[in-house]
Amino acid sequence: MAEIYDLRGLNCPLPVLKTQKRMRDMSAGDELWIETNDPLAVIDIPNFVRERGHTLITSEAVEGGHRFLLKKGAGSAPAQ
Repeated sequence: MAEIYDLRGLNCPLPVLKTQKRMRDMSAGDELWIETNDPLAVIDIPNFVRERGHTLITSEAVEGGHRFLLKKGAGSAPAQ
């Protein structure tokens, strides 16, 4: 089961920066839910995922914000 990373209350660029840092320590194939109420996240998170070789499994509007299910890409190993 994927963890939930609550980033509500943070504004651009913090949701992407914190997601990037969190995903560094994950293994390829691991999944992570991101929850945010930053309106720019609907643009920023998908761009981050694509640029870093991860997968955006789902993106959905929820009450008061948005949530994303991300899967860490195989080409991005955990930090050593």
